[in-house]
Amino acid sequence: CAKLPAKTTPALIQHGNWPDPAGMAPTPLPASIAVGRLPGLKEPQLLEGPNQQIWLLWLEQRPQEKGRTTALIRPFGATEMAPTELTPAPISLRSRVHDYGGGVLCSEVDGETLLLVWIAGGCLWRQDWRLPEQSTDRPKPLMQPLKLTRTGDWDLADGLLDLSRRRWLGIREIDGVDQLVCAELDQTEQEPELLHQPADFAGYACLSPDGAQLAWVEWQQPAMPWESSQLCCADLSSSGDLSHPRTIAGGAGVSVFQPQWLPDGSLLVAEDSDGWWNLKRRRPGAISWEHPWPMAAETAMPQWIYGMSTTAWDGQQLLAATCADGCWSLNRLSLEGTISRIDQPFDDLAGLRALKGRAVAVASNSTSMAGLLELSLASDGTSSWVHTPALESPIAQAEISVAEPIWFDGHDGQRTHAWYYPPRSNTTTPAPLLVKSHSGPTAMARRGLSLAIQYWTSRGWGVVDVNYGGSTGFGREYRERLNGSWGVVDVADCAAAARAMIASGRAHPEQIAIEGGSAGGFTTLAALCFTDVFRVGACRYAVCDLTAMAQDTHRFEARYLDSLVGDWPEQREIFEQRSPLLHADRIRCPVLFFQGLQDKVVPPEQTERMAEALRSNGIPVEVRLFEEEGHGFRNQATQIEVLEETERFFCSSLRLDQGPDQTKMS
Repeated sequence: CAKLPAKTTPALIQHGNWPDPAGMAPTPLPASIAVGRLPGLKEPQLLEGPNQQIWLLWLEQRPQEKGRTTALIRPFGATEMAPTELTPAPISLRSRVHDYGGGVLCSEVDGETLLLVWIAGGCLWRQDWRLPEQSTDRPKPLMQPLKLTRTGDWDLADGLLDLSRRRWLGIREIDGVDQLVCAELDQTEQEPELLHQPADFAGYACLSPDGAQLAWVEWQQPAMPWESSQLCCADLSSSGDLSHPRTIAGGAGVSVFQPQWLPDGSLLVAEDSDGWWNLKRRRPGAISWEHPWPMAAETAMPQWIYGMSTTAWDGQQLLAATCADGCWSLNRLSLEGTISRIDQPFDDLAGLRALKGRAVAVASNSTSMAGLLELSLASDGTSSWVHTPALESPIAQAEISVAEPIWFDGHDGQRTHAWYYPPRSNTTTPAPLLVKSHSGPTAMARRGLSLAIQYWTSRGWGVVDVNYGGSTGFGREYRERLNGSWGVVDVADCAAAARAMIASGRAHPEQIAIEGGSAGGFTTLAALCFTDVFRVGACRYAVCDLTAMAQDTHRFEARYLDSLVGDWPEQREIFEQRSPLLHADRIRCPVLFFQGLQDKVVPPEQTERMAEALRSNGIPVEVRLFEEEGHGFRNQATQIEVLEETERFFCSSLRLDQGPDQTKMS
């Protein structure tokens, strides 16, 4: 077997084109290479230091360190320079607000000091990094850890720094509601001060340029933020008190996302009253909103977590990441209403930030691993870019199975999208097919290079990643196909995608597998219950019982089923009709389950009951439990085991000839 080449920093950097790497890993791709190695890059930020030096700061989640998240920094554009780790082990930046967290770090340059405020262990910490010396002070706790000052649990997220008032503003989740709170930057071990009490959920606060106004997003159960939410605004006194809070956009049936102030005092927000998340603008003193940039594309994402960003002001122009037909692009939006695309090759974008003619995003495409995309934007409309993957690709470009867009007739004959990855075996005969049902269910199948998918295509499998009805990225109407129809539309679309592949001659009808996690696990189980196209399935922390979820899940999703299924308990019959647990006798093929014992979203008891129901019916079942995992597997060893066990189970269940073991490197 060939050996992986030694890692060299320059090889990680792309300047316009990715060179075909030589001496890469053999086919098939090992699980130890395919998963558990790629750091998750999150929430990049740009800051201006002394002498107009621009710094790039970002978060990195490391699966090989059990999912620990740390903050890294280096000068913008200095791609060959090793970054400095600001929060070394055992520090792990993490929020548990709404159980999904996000928005754990905010930063500002204060003179010659980079002021960091981050969240870990339910506590707010301040840390100073001296820019000229590049030395770090010892972190100081700004707030008391959990339970030190009160009996109830609380957690923090989604902060910003108000340097003029020397404080941090953010969200505290406590006693079943969100609060907008603040903490003094120069005081340790304090209780947060309540600024505003929303009715339910809140986040994405932003300060006006003059510091006199604060805007933020709120939403209330039973709505999820991508269903109905409001943009709120309040005046700020010199002491920082909020007054005259008011709703200025959004409302029933309208979703707002990422408010942002422009230097002239205009307020921007993405909202979907016209069917697409488009940017609207309200000028200073105006009451009405303008719609300068209408497009059949999305400029927002579903707000599962804090810290997301799709628009940014670079000092002279507005930038926006927009999604159409499942592909993201980067655009300049002039204040006069023109839209021009920025020339760069990446179509999977997130975390857009900009400052003084520079921009950064987390970016990938079908042949490039996720990494930091740094752009220099000239005033004449020209641009240059450099992309630094978080991990060197172990696959030669010629060996990558590139995602192909397919459209097919899904539920009720509606045009439905998926990404198809052909097997790398170049066979002309029908191949085994893996159907992937994404989580959410309000998420989307993205096109960025996934080594987990390449693991399957390198073994002769085709993979179809389905953007079933309900997925984001195709407009509100597409997203609302799932309203009242979870377990129907998604199931029909996944089955239709498989049948389309069979009809095209690309997939073998007796070798069709399906897998998914969380909501995708529910779709997987429902597809095994209520369709006859699949021959084996695998689920990660799957929703098995809708009736149990309606009565016992975390606060963020406590009323999500109202829109996805129906009113509980008035429409109990619908919940029971669609719950895989109550129809386990209809599953006639083998099923593999993976479950974290720390999962608060889908309690382990659901998986145990589902597995036992299948065993009692004589169905081959295997269950893998992970003591330290929650909802979503963060540990490298767990991710490797899940992938290897899934392939073993599928091949055994479908009686596929696995051939000699080629999955270990010599």
